[in-house]
Amino acid sequence: MNIFRKFVSEYSQVVKAADRQTQRVYNKFGAFARRTAKGLIRKFKKPSKPGRPPHSHGRELLKKFIFFTWDPTARSELIGAAKLNGTIGDAPSALEHGGKSRARVGRKGHKHVETVTIAARPYIGPAVTKELPKLPGLWSSTRPGV
Repeated sequence: MNIFRKFVSEYSQVVKAADRQTQRVYNKFGAFARRTAKGLIRKFKKPSKPGRPPHSHGRELLKKFIFFTWDPTARSELIGAAKLNGTIGDAPSALEHGGKSRARVGRKGHKHVETVTIAARPYIGPAVTKELPKLPGLWSSTRPGV
């Protein structure tokens, strides 16, 4: 009975250490992918061509609000743009995958809300693909318990 308790407590400690290590590695990967995604978004006055990363305009909110976080239930890293309060539609997702979003359109003083179709302008997917070869090296460069 005593050996069983010792085995269970050691097993749980090993699993917790492995989970911490996994989270540490994926957080580093998320930081690299976030940095690359932000670098793909350039500031231009005109919209980008479909299939290319989106252009940033004005206050560059899309670029500023790209985040990453560890999801413990799915044991994976989430990387993407946050939907901002006061905004309409779901532009970050529509930009990444294409689709419909609500937007204010028109000239100054004559703007109205309209549903628009947005062609895909991926920025997170290409950033993750670009950083993916670095992932195995992150496992070897991090030390357990540090």
